[in-house]
Parts: sequence; C-alpha cells; structure tokens
Amino acid sequence: MKKVFAIIALMGVFTFGMTQTMSAQDEEAVDTEAAVEQVDTLEAQEEAAEPVEAIVSEPQVEEVGMYKTLKTKFIEGDAGFMAIVAIALIIGLAFCIERIIYLALADVKTDKMLAEVEKALDADDVEKAKTVCRNTRGPIASICYQGLMRLKEGADSVEKAVVAYGAVQASNLEKGCSWITLFIAMAPSLGFLGTVIGMVQAFDAIQQAGDISPTVVAGGMKVALLTTIFGIIVALILQVFYNYILAKIESITAQMEDSTISLLDLVAKYNLKK
Repeated sequence: MKKVFAIIALMGVFTFGMTQTMSAQDEEAVDTEAAVEQVDTLEAQEEAAEPVEAIVSEPQVEEVGMYKTLKTKFIEGDAGFMAIVAIALIIGLAFCIERIIYLALADVKTDKMLAEVEKALDADDVEKAKTVCRNTRGPIASICYQGLMRLKEGADSVEKAVVAYGAVQASNLEKGCSWITLFIAMAPSLGFLGTVIGMVQAFDAIQQAGDISPTVVAGGMKVALLTTIFGIIVALILQVFYNYILAKIESITAQMEDSTISLLDLVAKYNLKK
C-alpha cells in the first residue's frame, strides 16, 4: 500500500510539475506572440509613417509660369523706367500692326486685273480698262489707273505718270516705318538710362550705409540689370516685326515694277494698233 501511495504521490507531483511547465510554456508562447504582434504593429506604423514623413519633408515646388515671372521682374524694376519701356513697346507694336494690315490689303495678285485690262484694250474699250483698275484695290491698280488716264497723251506721258505715281505709292508703303525704327532705338536706350540710374542708386545706398556689402548694392544693381533686359527685349520684338514689314514692302515694290512694265507693254501694243 505504501508503494501504491508513493507511486500515486510521485505521479501527482509529476503531473503537477508538467502542468506548471506547460502553463509556463503557454504563457511564454502567448507573451512571445504578443511581442511579435507588437513588433509587427510598430513596423507597420513605421512603414506607414515613412511616406507621410517623406511627403512632409519634400519641399512644395510651386510652378511659376513665364507670364508670372515677367510680371514679377517688371514690378521689381524701377516703376518709372519700366513703364516708359512698356509704353515704347505698345506704341511700337501699334505702328507695326497698322503697317502689317495696310500691306496685307495692298498685296493683291494683279495677274487677273492685267489680263482684263489687256482684253479691254484689245477691244478698244479704254473706259472698261479704267473701270477694272478702279474696282481693284491696292497700289498697283492705282498706278495702272493713273497710266490709263493719260493713254491719249501718248506712251511718254503714260510712262511719266506711272513713274511719278509709283514713287507716291512706294512712299505710302513706307509710311510709319521711321517711327518703328525710333522705338527700336529708344527701347534699349531707356534700358541703359535705367541702368545708369540704378548704379547711382546703388552708390547712394553705399554712401548712406557706409559699407560696401552685397545686400546694400543688390537693390540698385537689380534695377539696373532689369531695365536693360526689358529694353533689349522690346527692341528685339520690334526689330522682328520691322524686318517682316521691310520684306513685305520689297515684295510689293517688285510687283509694282513688274506690273508697270506689263502696263507699258500693253500701252505700246495698243498704240501700234492705232
């Protein structure tokens, strides 16, 4: 019996020990799982926080357009001289646009008109030829009309009238171009004047501060450079339009000379028939 009780006691102790051990292992496993879950949660939070920190740390770059940049720099320059340069640009562009519209209206294909004039002269209908020229716009039609007005006076009179009126029409084509050249020359000159005044302002600031630090000089130097830049930009813009206008005038003048020669040939042909 004692051995039985001893065995039962040993089995109880062993069972109790195993229970405690298993409980301890279960608690350790639970603690380990809790620790792993906590670590995973912290890692997930850190991963979620990293993009936020990256977003916060990235500087917000504001896109600045060309118009806004020019506006800002225009305001930073000296208001008086920058306004004068802007006025020079506006007036110069007004003259350019007026010339471009005038030349566009004056540039007319006269082949059809000359063909109708030739047909009318072949039919001995001078009045119809005059009507064709009068109903056609442009300087070439006006020159031909002036020549036909003196058809009865002979070929020499026609030639003199065509040459004289051609000179008048050529001067009308070039009207206003001198003003464009004036503003082309004036714009950079105003910019250089602003440069000189900006330098004077810089030296005044140095004199008042008693120090030649970059901060003191920067304001006047910035005004000087901005006025020069805008003056040159205005001159370049007007120069492009001016060159286009000159090319258009040369083209129309060449057409006038060609049409004048054709008209004189028609007049000589008409006089031979007479």
